[in-house]
Amino acid sequence: MFIDSCRTGKYVRHLLRDSHREGGKVRHTTLGNLSSCTDRQIKALKWALRFDGELPPHTPKVAELILRQGLSVGAVITLQQMSQTLGIEKALGTSQEGKLALWQVMARVIDQGSRLSATRLAGSHAVCDVLGLDRFCEDDLYENLDWLAEHQQAIENALFRQAHPDGKCDLYLYDVTSTYLEGMHNALAAFGYNRDGKKGKMQLVVGLLCDLDGRPLTIEVFKGNTQDPATVQSQIKKVAERFGGGDVTFVGDRGMLKSKQVEDLQGQGFHYITAITKPQIESLLHNGIIEMELFDDELAEVFPDEDLRYILRRNPVRAQEMLASRNSKLASVQAYVDKKNDYLKAHPKSQTAVALRAVQQRAQHLKIGPFVRLEEKNRELVLTVDAEAMTEAGELDGCYVLKTDLPAKQISKEMVNARYKDLSMVEWAFRTSKTGHLELRPIHVRTEESTRGHVFVVMLAYLIRRMLEKAWSGLDVTVEEGLKQLSTLCSIQVDVKGKAACHKIPVPREQSRELLQALDIQMPEFLPH
Repeated sequence: MFIDSCRTGKYVRHLLRDSHREGGKVRHTTLGNLSSCTDRQIKALKWALRFDGELPPHTPKVAELILRQGLSVGAVITLQQMSQTLGIEKALGTSQEGKLALWQVMARVIDQGSRLSATRLAGSHAVCDVLGLDRFCEDDLYENLDWLAEHQQAIENALFRQAHPDGKCDLYLYDVTSTYLEGMHNALAAFGYNRDGKKGKMQLVVGLLCDLDGRPLTIEVFKGNTQDPATVQSQIKKVAERFGGGDVTFVGDRGMLKSKQVEDLQGQGFHYITAITKPQIESLLHNGIIEMELFDDELAEVFPDEDLRYILRRNPVRAQEMLASRNSKLASVQAYVDKKNDYLKAHPKSQTAVALRAVQQRAQHLKIGPFVRLEEKNRELVLTVDAEAMTEAGELDGCYVLKTDLPAKQISKEMVNARYKDLSMVEWAFRTSKTGHLELRPIHVRTEESTRGHVFVVMLAYLIRRMLEKAWSGLDVTVEEGLKQLSTLCSIQVDVKGKAACHKIPVPREQSRELLQALDIQMPEFLPH
């Protein structure tokens, strides 16, 4: 079988023929007319007909086909698909600003740091190819923080509708924290009650509102000297105007929901659950509203009136912890007394009054002054413990009282107690956001808008990290380890004749495949852009 080609002027004729001998003569049989085929197709057919049987493998020349290692794609594609699932990508939008904001969120999850570090991170991850982003620099990301602050409310509203399609949420968890600053030039910086124990550091106050599942709905930044109760009013307004309102319950931490805040909640028709402070418990005991006998391992309940309930319990584990802490403080002060006595013996001219004052200050700092007595006898300091006062000081160890206006027929005391304990999910969100996991601090911005945008990025990043923790909880791998493993998955750039033809994504190795399967994520074959 062969192809018979003949050129007559401008016309070229191609016939597919077969030849055989008949009566000693060679006969040709035309099997088909291939004149409509292109020169390239005819050339390929002639090459194929040269071989009788299986065609030989065709390997392009090395100079024609080159495989190059591309950018990391595993972590970026994973986080991008998770952002789609959570509704973050849709809420941010498809504009250049929305895509920059999404990269800031993804970069915060992959490797925390400043806007400059996020820009450099994009140099090793295929973020522009995955998200369809134009080139950008750190200045673009700083400006993008202002855009995020401006559009925060609309983005939060979209995420709320994604999480609660019916527009309703029955219970809200709210708590505040503070985060210190290394500098003093932030627009919202002020000195206040520092929960981080950093004396002499200015700070910001951050309020986080979550739903019953602990999913953050909105985050707000206040000046560093804002009192906790003063942050509640804006949260009530958000719930009433943006998050459905109606017959909902607001859960706040100890001492946050005072009389003014309770009035504001009830004015909107909301219910509340909170805990009261130790002085308030002592006041209730003094007035005979509650009794010490009610504090037990089991929950007890008191109804001062029809619109108010107190739920009481003593946590024996917490009581033992507080007793151990008090004994440890006593031992610490006694050791300090012994150290001062050794010094007084070694230095006869030293003043005992100075040593006594130093020990008293130490006792007051550790808050054990009310049940210890310090005196000087013959140039020796003596520490005496008032056992009765110490017992009285520990009378309320492990005791707590919850306060709510929810009717008993609507919710049991056990359920009230469980809902208050759900605040631990907000505390966990703060702990994750403030530490090295997401690095809310240090804050590398100064203006109010940039600060709000930065904190909002951290909240959105926590939504993704929270989902990663749940999905990978059974794989014995941390979020950091999982993302590091996925970051090793790189694309393969295929160059044909010196030009990039495509960016192929290889099949992930087994460990990466397990991580992706836990998230129900399927890697594409090629980079999308």
